[in-house]
Amino acid sequence: MLRREILSVRSRLTADDVRETAGALAARALELPELAHARTVAAYVSVGSEPGTLALLDALHARGVRVLLPVLMADNDLDWGAYGGEDALVRVQHGGKTALLEPAGERLGPTAVQEADAVLLPGLAADARGMRLGRGGGSYDRVLARLERAGADPALVVLLYDTEVVERVPAEAHDRPVHAVVTPAGVRRFR
Repeated sequence: MLRREILSVRSRLTADDVRETAGALAARALELPELAHARTVAAYVSVGSEPGTLALLDALHARGVRVLLPVLMADNDLDWGAYGGEDALVRVQHGGKTALLEPAGERLGPTAVQEADAVLLPGLAADARGMRLGRGGGSYDRVLARLERAGADPALVVLLYDTEVVERVPAEAHDRPVHAVVTPAGVRRFR
């Protein structure tokens, strides 16, 4: 229900809306100490009306941060590749799903995410406990479980629009809270 509502609101955003908020989102995220001191950041390329990430990816890349981007595998798990700028992204159609922009070049393997000092997570909403509502595909649940099994403890940050920080999202036993939510208006911490 909540997923449908948020996707419906996002579907009404224009390309200009997304572009305008992307700059503010990047500025807020870059103020995070977790990103300021990061050597490696796992992130993602936003698609459609998701909060825009390209400005943030470019700023991190320009700072000399190694940015890892996901590559969706057939089983919905994620492999990773290094971001080399917008020109090094390829559009990949995965079945009937939305086409994703993925890094061209070498695949680093699903465990590459364990090297990240911070992981930027896509989401549809987050609540006052720091619980994140994903799209329901389970890709990032696997990533978070992999990090936990490896004893890795990167900063977990979800990027959202201001209206997507809500009172409560449905959570299951395996769900892990994020440490911060970044919206164009600011940062909310949970750690």
